[in-house]
Amino acid sequence: MTYQTDDKLRVKLSNAILADLPSGVSTPSYDRSKLTPGIVHIGLGNFHRAHQAWYLHRLMQQGLAYDWAIIGAGVRSGDAVMRDRLVQQDYLTTLIELDPDSASVEVIGSMIGFVEIHPENAPLIAAMSDPRIRIVSLTVTEGGYYQSEAGGLDVDHPDIVHDIANPDRPVTAFGAMIAAYRVRRDAGHPPFTGQCCDNLQNNGDVLRRTIVGLARLIDPDLAQWIDGTACFPNAMVDCIVPATGEAELSFVRNLGIEDAAPVTHENYRQWVIEDQFCAGRPPWEQAGATITDNVHAYESMKIRILNAGHQVLANAGEVLGLETIADCMADPTVAAFFHKVQTKEFLPHVDAVDGMAPLDYLALIERRFANPKIRDTTRRVAFDGSSRHPGFVLPILRDALATGGSVEGLALVEALWARMCAGTREDGTVIDPNDPFWDHLSDTALRAKSRPLAWLEMRHTYGDLADHPRFSDAFSHWLKLIWDDGIQAALKAYAD
Repeated sequence: MTYQTDDKLRVKLSNAILADLPSGVSTPSYDRSKLTPGIVHIGLGNFHRAHQAWYLHRLMQQGLAYDWAIIGAGVRSGDAVMRDRLVQQDYLTTLIELDPDSASVEVIGSMIGFVEIHPENAPLIAAMSDPRIRIVSLTVTEGGYYQSEAGGLDVDHPDIVHDIANPDRPVTAFGAMIAAYRVRRDAGHPPFTGQCCDNLQNNGDVLRRTIVGLARLIDPDLAQWIDGTACFPNAMVDCIVPATGEAELSFVRNLGIEDAAPVTHENYRQWVIEDQFCAGRPPWEQAGATITDNVHAYESMKIRILNAGHQVLANAGEVLGLETIADCMADPTVAAFFHKVQTKEFLPHVDAVDGMAPLDYLALIERRFANPKIRDTTRRVAFDGSSRHPGFVLPILRDALATGGSVEGLALVEALWARMCAGTREDGTVIDPNDPFWDHLSDTALRAKSRPLAWLEMRHTYGDLADHPRFSDAFSHWLKLIWDDGIQAALKAYAD
């Protein structure tokens, strides 16, 4: 089907029109009718399609992995929107790679279905129970693993309480996975591998802990079977993938393609995977992934420099009204602050990996962050700071305190987060809620304006860090300076 708008002829993305797409758009060279499912992916958003689905597409372009096609899935009602969009275009996705000097476009076809969204997840359980499914992968965000302060399962969370009481009608992805494991065990089928694709240190271990911990509260025998037979490989994933907005939709339309869910991404990808799969896997290494037993070193470098670095920029940028991460890097004061806190306070706690020195990796990240074609908003990057600061920034702070390293810049990073959560920019405009715990964070941030320690007394976030005067005194100093003289003054005072 074609559309005539803005004097441009557009084609609605589907299997039927792949051969009719504009010249220069790469399309699947494989026969999609020959693909069969091997992976169910839960939490299907832009990142998954630009990353794992792209790696699989690349294998299929080589004539490989035809029995590993992806079935999309979700456990929240909002996931139905993405399902509806993709169903209408035969699960195809247009990927736009944005190099600073050019752009390339390809349509990928490694997904062949999307499970119907249901509040009790029966369709999802049925899909994962299919013995053809050998991997269940997830991108459910860093905060989506129901971890307690101590790092175990949060057994008091209402979703977990529900799944314990209603194991056949789970509301979480993990409850649904456990239900599918039970069906497979009872039918004599082997387990599937659980593959976490979220930015968590030791993410496979976190997934195992969540699944097995919940299963023990539901069916101890099943928990033992899962723990003893299923695999949960650790992995590090990396590609900057902005949210899709009107600009991205217009870009694709101007190419002559009507895609309801296109994805833009930077011209860089990395996937480092531990080779621990209980039911086989695609030959990911033939698509450029790194298979190694030393995932931790890769993920530590990436999480500490890139993910923690995102938090260094995003909170300051949001309050200053800088729309994107690239805008932050284009601001001389913000960029100088970023570089100093990284070199003086982050890099001393990062080890080299396979010949890549931390300083060289930082230079790579600075180039990636500065790419003006990637409209990665400070709002997106700042989202869910209540998970991202404890996950990415505070482990570096603890290492610095333990080794006697500088914590001035780290304290300033946390003061910037507190200032952002107060809910207004320096120009007086309102920052819309941007965290699952926004109301609590905002109330605390406003109290911290006159008594800075109120922020650090959020024990569920900071633990005992308020009891370390080197950090708490520096935090109080920076937060007071930010409120008195503004963020630019604080950044300059640190960077000079």
